[in-house]
Amino acid sequence: MAQITNFTFNFLSDLAQNNNRDWFTENKPFYEKSHNEMHTFCKGLIQRLNEFDTIATPSGKKSLYRIYRDVRFSKNKVPYKINRSGSFSRQGADKRGGYYFSIQPGNSIVGGGFYQPNAEDLNLIRKQIEMDASPLREILNDKEFKSTFGKILGAQLKTAPRGFEKDDPNIDLLRYKSFYVVKSFTDEEVLADHFEEKVIDVYKAIQPFFKVMTSYLTTDLNGEATI
Repeated sequence: MAQITNFTFNFLSDLAQNNNRDWFTENKPFYEKSHNEMHTFCKGLIQRLNEFDTIATPSGKKSLYRIYRDVRFSKNKVPYKINRSGSFSRQGADKRGGYYFSIQPGNSIVGGGFYQPNAEDLNLIRKQIEMDASPLREILNDKEFKSTFGKILGAQLKTAPRGFEKDDPNIDLLRYKSFYVVKSFTDEEVLADHFEEKVIDVYKAIQPFFKVMTSYLTTDLNGEATI
């Protein structure tokens, strides 16, 4: 079972205190060792995910985000991320959404959902919610789901989206531009031998949410399947 160790946590903590190219270059061997550890962790997650889902992401290496920040259009010119994160896309039009994780000392999360869907998909999700939000609300209000994730997350509009009424009873959901959920983990939990199992438990807990949202995206407003 793949594991994240204190070596990666120590590297990230040191990087947060020395976020510059000179330090990184000098400590490149430590980065590479940590990177290999994260690569192995991602590879293990893909193998486990494919036991109950179909994952399009081809490898652990492809799932792991680069540690180098794109500073071209940012006022913050710090060159490196101080977390290690990655995602796994689901395979096929009938399996929308994806899984995510971010590992950082004091701020590790695991989750998934629909991050910044394209305009067409977002409009369809909103239309489906406008027509019948009960399947989604049933999941979001489920006791076990709420105890795991709390509430749905994502950037929101300040008012009603164009074409929708501001007094719609489901306006709280219609204002979302992304729809995802996360669970936080302590450093002790991340470093424990069974953390991979806890991550998989989170990914399994997202399945009812995926089922409803995918149904919204693969069904027209007449209730007919589109795929």
